[in-house]
Amino acid sequence: MRRTLLAAALVIGATAAPAQAPRPVIDVHIHYSHDTWSGLPPPEAIKVLRLAGLRKAFVSSSSDDGTQMLLKAAPDLIVPVLRPYRRRGELGSWMRDPSVIAHVESRLKANTYAGIGEFHAYGADADAPVMRRMVQLAHERKIFLHAHSDADAVERIFKQNPEALVLWAHSGFEQVDKVRAMVTKHKTLWADLAFRSDQAPSGKLDPAWRKLFVDFPDRFMVGTDTYTPERWHYVVEHAAYSRKWLSELPADLADNIAFRNAEQLAARTMPGG
Repeated sequence: MRRTLLAAALVIGATAAPAQAPRPVIDVHIHYSHDTWSGLPPPEAIKVLRLAGLRKAFVSSSSDDGTQMLLKAAPDLIVPVLRPYRRRGELGSWMRDPSVIAHVESRLKANTYAGIGEFHAYGADADAPVMRRMVQLAHERKIFLHAHSDADAVERIFKQNPEALVLWAHSGFEQVDKVRAMVTKHKTLWADLAFRSDQAPSGKLDPAWRKLFVDFPDRFMVGTDTYTPERWHYVVEHAAYSRKWLSELPADLADNIAFRNAEQLAARTMPGG
């Protein structure tokens, strides 16, 4: 598996790489979880990220040890984000497990992070005591919350803290009109486009999404979501796909979505971000 993962990424990278220097990209949705480490050790994972032409990668992992390994290997490349999950299988239970609070608090004391997440919370999950503590910790540390959530849960987060900084994973998988309503209402809500293609079916930019990007040029970012080891095959390909549809936008706007919005969020939440 080790050689398979890296070899696949190298093959895809060779076919996806453009002749000219590619537009820089910051991928805000990378996981390097425990079932990836043996098949793709840190030096090889970093090779994949660099092959994709990434300026930075926002990384969170189950467990956080994966993020710390990549950060040690490439501190210039990795923006660390603290996932509450200590292992796979906690996705649906973490917000009801009080031990998560002590775990997150201890990691925050030991290391520096730009955010807490990516975590999964839907609807009333956001009002659970563990989740409320995550909102408080993010506020205390002035870092963002990377929320894989429906619009209801995001609304509940902002009700707890109207000044919360929220990066909305996958833009909630919501329809474009709902995404528009949410970013209109919440000035500190950013949205990533990881694992969705409706903004650019077959690589061609959708008109409704184009209008949304034009109207909110500072609120969107791109990401891959390597939620399984196999998804690392697509990091390079996804960066190329993003560059393709971004090229249909004015250059300044394309740069915002490709990397500048993510740079500004990292600078806001992490020293030297």
